[in-house]
Amino acid sequence: MARFSKAFIAVTGALLLWACGAASAQTQPIPVPDPPSVAAESYILMDYHSGRVLAERNPGQRRDPASITKLMTAYTVFKELEAGNISADDEVVVSERAWRAPGSRMFIEVGDRIRLEDLLRGMIIQSGNDASIAMAEHVAGSEDTFAQVMNQYADALGMENTHYVNATGLPHEDHYSSAEDTAKLARALISEFPEYYEYYSERNFTWNGIEQSNRNKLLWRDDTVDGLKTGYTQAAGYCLASSAEREGMRLISVVLGAANANARLNQSQSLLNYGFRFYETHRLYEGGAELTDVRVWKGDSDRLPLGIRHDLYVTVPKRQYDRLEASMSVDSRIVAPVRRGDAFGEVAVSLDGSPVADVPLEALEDVGEGGMVGNLMDEVLLWFQ
Repeated sequence: MARFSKAFIAVTGALLLWACGAASAQTQPIPVPDPPSVAAESYILMDYHSGRVLAERNPGQRRDPASITKLMTAYTVFKELEAGNISADDEVVVSERAWRAPGSRMFIEVGDRIRLEDLLRGMIIQSGNDASIAMAEHVAGSEDTFAQVMNQYADALGMENTHYVNATGLPHEDHYSSAEDTAKLARALISEFPEYYEYYSERNFTWNGIEQSNRNKLLWRDDTVDGLKTGYTQAAGYCLASSAEREGMRLISVVLGAANANARLNQSQSLLNYGFRFYETHRLYEGGAELTDVRVWKGDSDRLPLGIRHDLYVTVPKRQYDRLEASMSVDSRIVAPVRRGDAFGEVAVSLDGSPVADVPLEALEDVGEGGMVGNLMDEVLLWFQ
């Protein structure tokens, strides 16, 4: 791939400085210590926007996820709501199988007709296994079939160390996930369904005259925490997937296999505090915005705008933002037809020479084939090039 001229690289640097604003006025960098010691079998701390991992231990280890499974149960229901296959006002008939679900309960009764939205709250806030099964049966006819749909979504999200056999998280030898996969799922849930994510910050829910509190006690301890889900079985230990947002920076923490309920809270809190204290996240470029335009040959237009598909965020140690450098490279010869989304180069960002981000530079619009006369002229010019 041929590189852009120095003039275009200078333009990229100017764009970066524009995005950074007053970053150059920052003082000396803050030294970044090692992450806190976390006494859990597996954990991860990830920035929501950039996806950068700030701390981890055995992130891909397959473990019993317990009720953290219900994040995917909710995601699957949200997908069905989005597709219009079901409605939040649907009346779900409670089966005997759902009513008999062991473990944490919403306390629904056989034959009850319950709004789907109430079941969602019963699952998310009260961690009701009965509510999980009732929704699974409503969506897919049976919990087994629903689990197959859950696995399809897990595959689509790149959750390589995850497999579900139920909607509750009750133990099964073929039911597992990992800290890394759970963080991926949490990112997708927050990004795709902000209107439903609000359920995860609700502290209490009452059904059948029984009020139950959200099991994520970080909601009371830290006002910046707004989700997500706890889990516990003897096989899984104490687990917590949590998320918090401070000054526009959002972090996701997943702790699996802590010794007790208080430990999972303390360890999650220490990971979140570490990330917010020593790192910062910024948007460098807007997805879909034109970063440059280039010559396109044999097309019905001779110019092609290029940009990146999604917003580009980077997470860096605090006070090191002004040391970022960006460069652009573009194919030297682009010939029509061109389709929106075709890649013709890349945008690379580095910090002190170490790569931070590398994303494709894509066509922002279609360029069709040009006419015969124009094509002949371009062919001659290309020959001289």
